[in-house]
Amino acid sequence: MKSKNPVVWFEIYVDDLERAKKFYEHVLEVKLNELPSSSDSNDEMKMLAFPMEMEEDGASGALVKMTGVGAGGNSTIIYFRSEDCAVEEKKISNAGGKIFKPKMSIGEYGFIVLAYDTEGNMFGIHSQV
Repeated sequence: MKSKNPVVWFEIYVDDLERAKKFYEHVLEVKLNELPSSSDSNDEMKMLAFPMEMEEDGASGALVKMTGVGAGGNSTIIYFRSEDCAVEEKKISNAGGKIFKPKMSIGEYGFIVLAYDTEGNMFGIHSQV
């Protein structure tokens, strides 16, 4: 594996795509864009992608609504990068999410906030300060 950051994609499964879109766009101040679905999906899957640079190391991903795959209850946590995770922490409740762990130190590796989105998925925000 040659990549500095081996994770290249993530998916956050949701029940209400528009509600989840509004939540992440508000908290992270990003714009999610619809990914065209393949002819094989028969409209069973809709995806809204986070911003991405396909030729760069690191991960991007999408919110996904797929028949038969519900939101919440998973054990994978995605961490979003931040200048200061306290900034996003302040937006989470107003956007309909819930704080699980407020900003806390993880020693020399910086700080994190753990929260739930509007769909019940836990996610993290990481910053060095």
